[in-house]
Amino acid sequence: MGKFDGVLLASDFDNTLIYTEEALRSGVPVPPLSTENREALEWFMAEGGHFSIATGRALAAFMKYADQVPMNAPGVVCNGAALYDFAKGEYLEMAMLDGCVRERGQTVLEKFPTAAVEAYHIDNVIHAVHPNAITRQHEHLTKVAVEEKPSLPEVPLPLGKLLFEADHAVLEEIKAFLTEQGWGGDYELIFSGQSLLELTARGANKGGMVRRLAARLGISMEHVYCVGDEANDIPMLTAAAEGFAPANCVEAVRKCGATIVADARESALADVIRRLGEKYPG
Repeated sequence: MGKFDGVLLASDFDNTLIYTEEALRSGVPVPPLSTENREALEWFMAEGGHFSIATGRALAAFMKYADQVPMNAPGVVCNGAALYDFAKGEYLEMAMLDGCVRERGQTVLEKFPTAAVEAYHIDNVIHAVHPNAITRQHEHLTKVAVEEKPSLPEVPLPLGKLLFEADHAVLEEIKAFLTEQGWGGDYELIFSGQSLLELTARGANKGGMVRRLAARLGISMEHVYCVGDEANDIPMLTAAAEGFAPANCVEAVRKCGATIVADARESALADVIRRLGEKYPG
């Protein structure tokens, strides 16, 4: 028996577990997981805790880093569109986009010609239409080359997520346009960065999939804790018994009531686990 038996901790990857913003902006290599975070996670799991990654990345984009991250529970990928068992190498749950999303997305691209879109296929292929400089930055960060297509309708199904890439002001216009067309109610529309707008199926967000994971593990939401820095993390931060956010988080995360911990560059996860150790004295 360990002090964290029956406890689930789910963490975002980029700019929470590992600070990747500099790699995205300047092209430098992604730093390794800090020694402090690694040791804290290993101790948490040795004491009976379950640790899961909860990332907006497609599986293909996270797999490049998965061997760096100690974890003992299935992970949330594609911003909540899927739950993946890394030990078994298989998807456990999926929430795919509807068939008309490609035509709707293409309408967006025609109206906003500076925008690009990445389409996340469940077979770990990332297609891109109208790739731009933001797409290329994202390729460097994820270490996964996109497969270009002339239009979204030519991208094969099934799709877990569309990721629109443009300046933030343009993305705000895209989000408003999707809502004005009456399509907003069919999807989750949420920012995962200033230049990234996520579109997943309605209900497919990190909060919903963390709930499903907790149910699979037989863990009450009273003992589920989540960590994240961006707006797309808010659904899981507010679903958790307590949500934590690194000091580098966006203002929307601060306003959602998350407990602010150390900056991601200063081993935020180690700080979270220290606090959980005080909550569960054993």
